[in-house]
Order: sequence, then structure tokens, then C-alpha cells
Amino acid sequence: MPKLPPAFYQQPTLSVATALLGKILVRRIALPEQEVILKGKIVETEAYLAHPRYGDESCHAYRGMTARNAAMFGDAGTAYVYFTYGNHFMLNIVTEPKGEAAAVLIRALEPLTELDFLRARRNTTKIIELTNGPGKLTHAFYIDRSLNGTSLQSDFLYIEDAPTIPPTDICTTTRIGITKGTHLPWRYFIKRNPFVSKAKPSEPARIHS
Repeated sequence: MPKLPPAFYQQPTLSVATALLGKILVRRIALPEQEVILKGKIVETEAYLAHPRYGDESCHAYRGMTARNAAMFGDAGTAYVYFTYGNHFMLNIVTEPKGEAAAVLIRALEPLTELDFLRARRNTTKIIELTNGPGKLTHAFYIDRSLNGTSLQSDFLYIEDAPTIPPTDICTTTRIGITKGTHLPWRYFIKRNPFVSKAKPSEPARIHS
């Protein structure tokens, strides 16, 4: 399947957060002994928007640009990767026109290729534990701060198109793992997918424009 085009990421962030569900994250890794192509279906996302009208204090760019969050102000379709809790990298996809500072966090994947490689990488035999969380998936897919600012039109980190997930198969909840902006219902996931990071009471997602 082709890469998602730049125009896909230039849509409103809440629309991108739902439209990314079901698409395929691809990571090509050139190791000394082999090239590995890792693929995972995106099954859970969260949206973050800096514009004051949303009151999203959990967005890294809420108080303006810093050296850490500068990628969020860049071109849509860019990776924003940051380190958190002294332990995990998080992969976000920059959205909206340049300068708007918005992004979608990739929270969970369903692994599709190289399962034995991923088991060894994650040191677990449980497939369900490979990529069912934002820190797990970045570790499994060799995603770290060196990829911050990378265009998703690159050949080593990109997202492939895939069939659209019907709205009736998408659920929404408030976001998790944060302390501010917890009232915003901007977490989306594929209903009944076992690789979703954490179950919460849900309702059919609204498609935002």
C-alpha cells in the first residue's frame, strides 16, 4: 500500500486521530546482520492541540515553543518524538498547518511482521505485550529521539494507507496517563482490539471536522 500523502496529515487533528486507526506504521531498520521491516496496525491514538481555545494544558506546546517541542510547530506529517518519565520515548504525528502546534500520539499497535524479532527485542514471549502501549511500541520499533523531526515521507519511518475503520468500530474516551486536560475526549481506539493499551468505558467516536 502507498504511504499516506502529506495532505492526510494537514487535516484537523481530531480527524487525523481517528483516520489513523487501521493504518500501518512501518519502520525499516538496517542492522549489521540484516534489514528488518517492522509493521504494525495503529489501534489507539490520542490528540493534543496547543491552541488556547481548547484549553489543553497537557499539550507540550500549550505555553509556546521550546527546544523540546519545536517539531510540533513544523510541517504536518513529521514525527515528534520525546522522552518521558526518564524511561520511555513517545511517537507523535504532527498535524495541522505549519505553526499550529498539534499532534497525535500513537498509543498502541497490533504487530504484523517479524514477531520473533519483536519478542527478542521486548524480551517477552507474549505477543499481546509487544506493542500495546506508547512506550512499548517505540522500544519494539527502535523509535527514539534521533527520529524527532523526521518526515513520514522518509523510507525508514512512515505510515501506509489501509482500509478505513468504520465509525461504528471506533470508540472514544478521555485521555489517560496525564494529569491535566483529562476532561477532553480525545483518545480513540478500535473497538475490541486486544492490543489497545488500557480498556475504559467507551462510546462510539464522533468524527470531528
